Amino acid sequence: MFLKRLSLKNYKSIIFDCDGVLLNSNKLKTNSFFEVTKRFGLRSAQKLVDYHVKNGGISRNKKFKYFVEDILNKNDDNLIDKLIYNYGAHVKNKLLSCEIIPDLKQVIQKNFQKSNKYIVSGGNQEELRFIFKKRKLDYLFNSGIFGSPDSKEKILNREIQKKENFFPALYFGDSKYDYEVAFLYKIDFIFCYEWTEFLEWKSFCYENKVKYIKNINELIIQSD
Repeated sequence: MFLKRLSLKNYKSIIFDCDGVLLNSNKLKTNSFFEVTKRFGLRSAQKLVDYHVKNGGISRNKKFKYFVEDILNKNDDNLIDKLIYNYGAHVKNKLLSCEIIPDLKQVIQKNFQKSNKYIVSGGNQEELRFIFKKRKLDYLFNSGIFGSPDSKEKILNREIQKKENFFPALYFGDSKYDYEVAFLYKIDFIFCYEWTEFLEWKSFCYENKVKYIKNINELIIQSD
C-alpha cells in the first residue's frame, strides 16, 4: 500500500529507527561486521553479514554472540566483548560523517512539533547519543534516544509504561523486525525503503498491508 496522503496531527508519539531511516548507515555497518570478523575466515565473516542483514534492527551484542557461539562454535564471552568493542570503534567515526536524511529538522518541526519524539535503535545507546549530540541533532528527539543493550521491545515497553499520553503512536522503520515490534505494541507503522537492506520489502509491505514511503523527507510534501 503506497502512502499518498497521511494525517499526522493526531499522533502523540513518533518513533524513529536510526540506521536506514535517519542515517544512511546500513551499508557501512554491514561492511564493518565483515571487516572486524574476516580474520576468522571469509566464509565465517560472510555468514555473520548474512545473519546481520536477515536480522536488521537487533543489537550488535546478539549478532556477535551468534557469530562466536553458532558460527565459530566457541564459548568465549571475552571474544564477544572484544568484537563488540572493535566494531564500535570501526563505525563510530563513520557515523559522524555519513549521510543524514535531508531536511530532518524541517520534517520534525513541521509534522511533529507537539509530539513525543524518540529514536529507538538496535545501535549502541551511548554511541547514538554521542553521534546525535556531535551532529547537533539530539535536541530534536525530546523524549529520548535509546538503543542497545536494551532490545527495542524492552525500550518501548518501558516508555509506554512511563507516559500516560504515549498513544496514538507512529513508528518509522526499515526492517521486518521494526514492523514486528510496532505490531506487538499496536503502534502504527510506515516502512522507509530508500536505504533498507531488506530486499523483499515491497512484497512484505503488500502482503501485510504496510504503508511505505521512500524516506521521511517525503512528509514535507505530504503535509503541504
